[in-house]
Amino acid sequence: MPCTIECCPSLAETAPLLERLARRADSGLAPAGVEPRVRTILNRVCEEGLEAVLAYSREFDAPEFAPEQFAVSAKAAAAALEALPREDRRALENAAANIREFHEAQKERSWFITRPDGSIFGRRITPVDRAGLYVPGGRGGRTPLISSLLMNAIPALVAGVPEIAVITPPRQDGTPAPAILAAAHLLGIEEIYAVGGPWGIAALAYGAGPLCPVDVIAGPGNIYVAAAKRLLIGTVGIDMIAGPSEICIIADETADPEWIAADMLSQAEHDELASAVCLCLAEGLAETVRTALARQLADLPRRETAESSLRNFGALVETNLETALATANTLAPEHLELLTAEPWELLPRVRHAGAVFLGPWSPEPLGDYYAGPNHVLPTMGTARYSSALGVETFSKKISVLAASRKFTRESAEAVARLARLEGLEAHARSALVRIRAGDKYRR
Repeated sequence: MPCTIECCPSLAETAPLLERLARRADSGLAPAGVEPRVRTILNRVCEEGLEAVLAYSREFDAPEFAPEQFAVSAKAAAAALEALPREDRRALENAAANIREFHEAQKERSWFITRPDGSIFGRRITPVDRAGLYVPGGRGGRTPLISSLLMNAIPALVAGVPEIAVITPPRQDGTPAPAILAAAHLLGIEEIYAVGGPWGIAALAYGAGPLCPVDVIAGPGNIYVAAAKRLLIGTVGIDMIAGPSEICIIADETADPEWIAADMLSQAEHDELASAVCLCLAEGLAETVRTALARQLADLPRRETAESSLRNFGALVETNLETALATANTLAPEHLELLTAEPWELLPRVRHAGAVFLGPWSPEPLGDYYAGPNHVLPTMGTARYSSALGVETFSKKISVLAASRKFTRESAEAVARLARLEGLEAHARSALVRIRAGDKYRR
């Protein structure tokens, strides 16, 4: 059963809620032994390559894993898509189309400015050469995260990444979950490997057999996968280190308590560290939502997980609008729902959130699977300074300088002065030598 916190209308008096969620961050830290174990795995894969990857796969995933099962054939992926039920395929295609349309609008264009003296300065946008995507298969491949594949692969495709490698853990028989193969084939991705865990992340970073190293790694995973990604920052680009799921709802008297409860449970069922908070603007709303939660929990398949989440990191807070908005901005939640009469009026006052869902017809799962905006979002308050995964995750920005003779000769003295202030004489001389060049290179 969720906790109810009584708050007066001031941010300071929401301290118990904020403190409890801060403890959630502490609880979400990997146990002390995780990082050294992961570092050992990374080092072994770096030194031994495919041999180490196969050994770890046999130890943790598929006891009889064979070398020929590592790289998945395009034929197997095509067969998986062919076997997908028609309605499932249609849902997958529609979701992919929505996600692609949204991310196409994110594409940045290269640009240049021309000065009167003929100098041209600008920025060139280019994709990375190779991207590696980690797609969890769930325990034994029973919960394949095809939505994760769509959300990571489509921005990379829109960015124009020429080579995309997908890795996903093998089931006990050594084969990946068919739904993941089907989704990859639908997107036109042919490079797929049956490998998971931190050794899979290491294989993406360092290479293993036919799998060549990538430039950027994206995709969610457990604490071992997250630790591997953290340790590899600087070796490769990393999308983000995600924490447990979280939702914050601001609801007034127009909101349906049953819908509020359903939306809170959509996050609470993820794991015991998930957070679900509702800031109630109407008197008595918290109690009606509590009743709805109890009723919906009764037959929820993941009831124990959701109950633990709500008990430890859930909250129903009756407060006013000013405090609700201040609290939401302090939490900087992964998902923020505005279930109010005029949600668009509140949007300009939202400063920190991974994604904002406006009105009763915008439930969080719509963003998880289908609407188009990316569901890979900053958590644990990092929305204060970071953003959702997008096309830019797989792009690079290259500055371009083509200075004219006039601009450089007129700027050389100033450049030299600045360089000498920093004690860098060679910098100064590099600029000044252009003044003494006479008519050489008149362009």
